[in-house]
Amino acid sequence: MARLRYNNIDNVSTDKTLKQLRQWREERRMKKKDYSYKVPNHPPKLDYLIKNRLDTTITWIGHSTFLLQYEGMNIITDPVWAQRLGFEKRICQPGIPLSGIPPVDLILISHSHYDHLHLASIRKLYRAGTTLVVPVGLKRKMVRKGFANCLEMQWWEELTLGAVKLTFVPTQHWTRRTPFDTNTSHWGGFVLQPAEPGKHPRGDGAAHELPPNLYFAGDSGFFPGFKEIGSRFKLHVALMPIGAYEPEWFMSSQHVTPEEAIQAFMDVGAELMIPMHFGTFRLADDTAREALDRMEQARLAHGIDGKRIRTLAYGETLIVHPAERTPAQ
Repeated sequence: MARLRYNNIDNVSTDKTLKQLRQWREERRMKKKDYSYKVPNHPPKLDYLIKNRLDTTITWIGHSTFLLQYEGMNIITDPVWAQRLGFEKRICQPGIPLSGIPPVDLILISHSHYDHLHLASIRKLYRAGTTLVVPVGLKRKMVRKGFANCLEMQWWEELTLGAVKLTFVPTQHWTRRTPFDTNTSHWGGFVLQPAEPGKHPRGDGAAHELPPNLYFAGDSGFFPGFKEIGSRFKLHVALMPIGAYEPEWFMSSQHVTPEEAIQAFMDVGAELMIPMHFGTFRLADDTAREALDRMEQARLAHGIDGKRIRTLAYGETLIVHPAERTPAQ
């Protein structure tokens, strides 16, 4: 029986020919790049993170892996603690070692690529109380791998886990782990919102403040879906990819450029952007410094307040207080 294959909005193709792949490889051999800049590591606040159950926090582990603390839950996105991806060695160490991660309640997988789904990392994070959430088409495989508490979601589907309302939203991408499973599971991002907006004491009992709505964009080329997401949600913080875009003629359908990341940030209407998907592995020909510099130039070109983009170091924790949200411009 033929396996179901998933597609992008408007059936946008990300397929590349062997001729195009060889052309990229030939171009790469001709390039001279300065890889001296490395994303710094920041001493993690391990004691605080282990004890915290009230604050909303965002800690960058590396690439697309974050520890999110939201509505009392410890959440990991796209867990990858691997030291190598194929022939590519990890450039910098994870912001928090696996042994330092507090007990994980929820693992979110945006799609089934090796730089977003590392089975060995999941095995070390997964415990009796952990729920694994994956795109439609991937649950059967993950259950077979031993992760029985696994749920799968389709685009725009909502799911409530504890005090968190989770929505799976579209991206423009693709999946493959073997020569035989191309696009047999879907891809997307996640929006996190409080499930019960009326039950959020600030801490002193004097007021009720909602935690921020978070958007984890996963991995994506630039597409109209960003505006659709912005029209459906009031977003406060967007975790947005900015790297693995060069050469653009090869990568544009599947990875945003830094300029497109800024445009996507504006399209979704978020108040704060945290860049990701750069500096951890050499997946394309761009460097971390190039990605950050182009992002900054795009910010200036659009007149966006510098306080609305927060670049984290590995291991750095941002505590997001509702009263400190920056007004959207």
